[in-house]
This record gives sequence, C-alpha cells and structure tokens, in this order.
Amino acid sequence: MAKFEDRTTRPVHGAGDILRWKVLRKDPDPRGDDFKELDLVRPGQREGGAAALSSGEPCAVWIGHASWGLRLGGQLVVIDPVFSMALSGVVKRLVPPAFPIDECPAPDLVLVTHDHRDHLDLPSIAGLPDSATYIVPIGNGPRIAKLKHSKVVELDWWQTHQHGSLEITLVPARHWSMRMPWNRNDTLWGGYIIRGPEGTAYHSGDTAWGEHFAEIGQRIGGAVGRAGIDWAMLPIGAYSPRWFMAAQHVNPDEALDGFMALGAKHFLAMHWGTFKLTDEAVGEPKQRILKLWSERGLDPARLWLMDIGESRSLR
Repeated sequence: MAKFEDRTTRPVHGAGDILRWKVLRKDPDPRGDDFKELDLVRPGQREGGAAALSSGEPCAVWIGHASWGLRLGGQLVVIDPVFSMALSGVVKRLVPPAFPIDECPAPDLVLVTHDHRDHLDLPSIAGLPDSATYIVPIGNGPRIAKLKHSKVVELDWWQTHQHGSLEITLVPARHWSMRMPWNRNDTLWGGYIIRGPEGTAYHSGDTAWGEHFAEIGQRIGGAVGRAGIDWAMLPIGAYSPRWFMAAQHVNPDEALDGFMALGAKHFLAMHWGTFKLTDEAVGEPKQRILKLWSERGLDPARLWLMDIGESRSLR
C-alpha cells in the first residue's frame, strides 16, 4: 500500500476511467449553447505584478493558475510556482505568467501543495534561488533537494513551521498525488494556512468538496484571541466531467460552499483560464462564480476575480 493511501480521495479513478473520458468520450457533461464563445475567454493580464511584490507593501499577486505571490510580514511567499510555458512540454499555457521567472523577486518562502505537474513544476523550482526556504508536504522534500535547494521543510497535516513573523501550517485537502504510475500516493498533498501580522491567508491546493473546509475554518478561527481567514485562494476551474473530477476538484458551486464553510472574508479565485485541463469551457468558471455570487447576495467586494499580474493590498 502507498504511504498515504488511507488519506486519498474516493472513488479512485484509474487508467480505464481516463480511457473512458479522454478517448471514448463517455458520459460528457452537457454543454450550453454559449460553449464556443466561453471557450475563447481568457483572464485579463496586467503589468506591474513583480514590482508590487518588490515594493515591500503587503499584497497578493495572481501569477496564474494556482501560482501566487504574497507579501506578508515583510516576507515574500510564492505558492505553487509554475512559470513554464507548457506542463512537461505537453500542455501549453493559454496565457503567460504574470512575469517571467527571471523577474520574480527573490522569495523568502516557496510553498508547494502537492506533486501534480501543474503545481510542482520542477523547472520553475530549479529557477528559484537557494536562499529561499521550501515547504512541502511529507515525501516531496527529496525532489526539491535534488535541485540543489538546501533549505527544505516537510510538513504533515496540521504541522506548523515558524519563519520569522509568519506561521505556515499544512492543512488537509481531499485529493491525491502521483508523478509516475508507480508512485501514486507515495507523497502527501494539502493546502496551506499562512498567518502573518497583517492577517491570515489560505491556499487550498487542489481539492474536492469535503468536511475539511469547515474543520479548517473552525480550527483556524475558533481559537480564543485568534482571527479567522482573511483571504482564501480557492480553485474554480478544472471540474468537468463531474463523474471523473468530483472526487478531486471542486466546481464553482462547491468552491463557494467551501468559502462559506471556511468563514473567510475574501474569495481569491484561481485554477482557471491558464491551462486547458478538463472539458468545461475556459471562461465557464468565471461566469458561474459571478452568477452564484450574485444569486447568494454576497458583497461583490469580497470576490477577488483577479487579472493575471494584478495586485491587491493585504491590509
């Protein structure tokens, strides 16, 4: 049995299911009449993301997909950095990252949520400086160390690493891991809580819907004298077909349910518009989350549907 098989999401999908989805095209989700139009939608792009992160001011910059730069406590945290123009040379980016890797300010911390190639991009990790501390779930440390990075910290769920004024805690996610067919669930996966002087951020990593959202919200915000989550980075894309994806990725409805269960103040949408990984139209996640937000009567200022390269203040 793989090391973390007991924590993997269920049901488990194997090669036969991938054949059914990708080749035989069995049981696709219905497509609306606006599919072709929505499939042409791309995230907006802005200049100045690298400069914002270099300024020293507390801010969040969406680099693209699940990649973020956060400036908290005077330190730069980069999460799931993917600067490559294609994943393993195969899946090409639809839009470039916020800035090239050689323009990325030197991070103090690099966090990786799990080993899937759209989150752990080894060329990008190799291109970041050795001066950073790399924080990864259990089992991923050797991959980082092979790239000549000497400061590597492995965490289990609910373990915390203190780095100056920042507390980094690995939290559960309903997902799985695999780089090759023979190492499925050999390494752990998760999300992160980043607590700094200005507030608390949460990055979910990849996750399906589950009770872990409420658990995280309760454990982070439930302690006496400790504030809850201010900024929740949550995925809204890569969810179709549901028969295959529901056990590993939330759809926009479930992402919003997760946000509410977390009790977070702001929803920072991610994991859409950068790579075409699944069957939904590229722009459908954006359309759906805006519609859901309006239907639930939520304050539009709490939804950060950002452009790539856009900076928002974390104050």
